[in-house]
Amino acid sequence: MGAPAFEEVDPASDCDCPGCRHWRRVLPHSPAGRAPAHPAAHRALIVATATATAAATGALGASQAAAAPTTVHASHLPDVSAGEEPDTPQGPRAPLHGPAGRPAAPPVAAEPAPITRTEIIDRARAWVTAKVPYSMTAYWSDGYRQDCSGYVSMAWKLPTNEWTGSLGALADRITKEELQPGDILLFHNAADPYNGSHVVIFGGWTDATRTAYTAYEQTPPHTRTLATPYAYWSDSAQYLPYRYKGVTTSTTSGSPAATAYPGPASFGPGADNAYVTELGRMLVARGAARFYASGPGPRWTEADRRATEAFQLAQGWRGADADGLPGPATWRLLVTGGGKDVAAGASGPAPVPASHGVAGYPGRAMFRPGADNAYVTRLGRQLVRKGFGTHYTTGPGPRWGEADRRGVEAFQRAQGWRGGAADGYPGPETWRRLFS
Repeated sequence: MGAPAFEEVDPASDCDCPGCRHWRRVLPHSPAGRAPAHPAAHRALIVATATATAAATGALGASQAAAAPTTVHASHLPDVSAGEEPDTPQGPRAPLHGPAGRPAAPPVAAEPAPITRTEIIDRARAWVTAKVPYSMTAYWSDGYRQDCSGYVSMAWKLPTNEWTGSLGALADRITKEELQPGDILLFHNAADPYNGSHVVIFGGWTDATRTAYTAYEQTPPHTRTLATPYAYWSDSAQYLPYRYKGVTTSTTSGSPAATAYPGPASFGPGADNAYVTELGRMLVARGAARFYASGPGPRWTEADRRATEAFQLAQGWRGADADGLPGPATWRLLVTGGGKDVAAGASGPAPVPASHGVAGYPGRAMFRPGADNAYVTRLGRQLVRKGFGTHYTTGPGPRWGEADRRGVEAFQRAQGWRGGAADGYPGPETWRRLFS
């Protein structure tokens, strides 16, 4: 009997099946360095060979049977069967994606814009709040890929989606002692980049011994923040600390540099400056977000005092050292990322005391574009009860909107007010009359 003849069909080079996309990405492009043909051809060859062997065995007898091959291994992964490579835990370097999942135009500037540590943590927390689902191929509405390296690219506000093999080039190696919120712990498995590589964002130490830290990470099923043993749960020795080259200590929009303590006069009742905003943002990054119904903002409020007090108490301070007013020691810990974060699980902010002598009025900061708190809901419901809710199509709800403003304006005009007195933003007298 003649030897069986087999024909391999090499599909077109532009085949877009998952197998071909994988081979084009991980193997050299020269024919000599590529695995032959379409992944399906490997399986077809194995099946055909086994069939022919079985036929030969039947003709020549069991004693002369040739052992049929049971598996063929991929040349670049000796322990993995061809066509059964493990799923990649992260996507490759890629551009940001625009509407409908289409790649956006490449960035104009080669260098990413500078970013502060506060901005990094704020951006990281946004995905935690949204519980962005983990995916190696999907892109969130902001254009970033929904895997661990895409998450860091988003938090650092990079112009492209990087991966664990390229993030290190955008950062400097640092020591454990130098870690600050916004830095990363990176494990890039160079021997097998698609197996085990991972990256997390450092959010601050959780104890004075620095054996655990708050990690922000993108992992199945969705983005999370969790107290994590240093350096990570598994492969701990492989995780290395890095600092993004573009990180800066100065904030945006003219805020002060978060380095030198500005003095006690910058904080407390009546203070209204950029240092109060910076203080609030640092406190939020250290676990005190629940004390803020909105903001933080430049005007000192009871929320700032209680958040500062909670941070001071977390350090074990008592008495005058935990009075809710930031001194040099408090400021230094917040700026450097030292000390302990505010513990989770405590109750939220207490009811806001009367403002301007009006019971229940929380202050103007609670009613402005971007505000999202329970007082907006309470205001809207009272407008409906008073007959000024015609502008609501849904709600009322906690997010301040144009319907709230127009309802307040209608109520103010009903009082005979005009001009600035009927601007649609509730002041103390509007609140008093509305709830009287």
